[in-house]
Amino acid sequence: MAEWVTITGDGLTAAINPLGAELSSLRDAAGRELMTDADPRFWAGRAPILFPVVGRPSGDVIRVDGREYPMKQHGFARTRDFAVVDQAADRVTFRLTDDEGTRVHYPFAFRLDIAFRMERATLSVDVTIANSGDVPLPASFGFHPAFAWPLPYDRDRADHRIVFGADEPDELRAIADDGTIAAGTRPSPLDGRTLTLRDALFEKDALVWDHIRSDRVTYGASDGPQLEIAFPDTPMLGIWTKPGAHYVCVEPWHGIADPEGYAGEFCDKPGVFAVAPGASRRIGMSVTLAG
Repeated sequence: MAEWVTITGDGLTAAINPLGAELSSLRDAAGRELMTDADPRFWAGRAPILFPVVGRPSGDVIRVDGREYPMKQHGFARTRDFAVVDQAADRVTFRLTDDEGTRVHYPFAFRLDIAFRMERATLSVDVTIANSGDVPLPASFGFHPAFAWPLPYDRDRADHRIVFGADEPDELRAIADDGTIAAGTRPSPLDGRTLTLRDALFEKDALVWDHIRSDRVTYGASDGPQLEIAFPDTPMLGIWTKPGAHYVCVEPWHGIADPEGYAGEFCDKPGVFAVAPGASRRIGMSVTLAG
């Protein structure tokens, strides 16, 4: 098992596991943990990278040129070892490239770089998806960080909320029993721009916005330190936990689970983008500790 790689800024320290290039710890200057306790009774994940799919494919397969390829929920990147290709005290870049194992699930040539960088009290994560093949590369991508709920600042769990950066008037997408996206919608639980966190919100799985107007949210108790999570490149958002767990996931996505019963081509499903041969696409996220 590879050792986690640590990077440090003036106000934050992050540790990343090369397995999945997964952000596994984020601590403030006093050493207080801002991420999940990864209690296996609920979920042992921390911040998996979602590639080349976000959510569950219908029947756990994707279809490329009429052929089915096995693909589990959220893809395979989170289970693969990434190589470290650049490292300094305040930054590190991890890389995954296609190989025999990935092509069993996803018959494309690609390079996936995940670059973590600290600047003062901000952790930036910049993702580059490059097409190293000679046909268009269809893909989705998502972040899945799990932040401590409550944050370690002596505020009650019930006082925590997520405040959106813009008005979000739309209803949310509903999740089917098999984890795909159901045909209907569910009412928005927002009060203005504020989502007051409570376990009952997640009894039917994640909250899913398939068209998000905000490019950032702020998380924390109203009178305590806040985490500002910015996601300028992703048009969808999931928020999720399991009732009773000590985390809440804020998940910027460029992609979404299959529509219930979907049997079409992977390149045609909602949320999939195409990268031209020799080209690349960048997707970024940042987390700032404020207050």
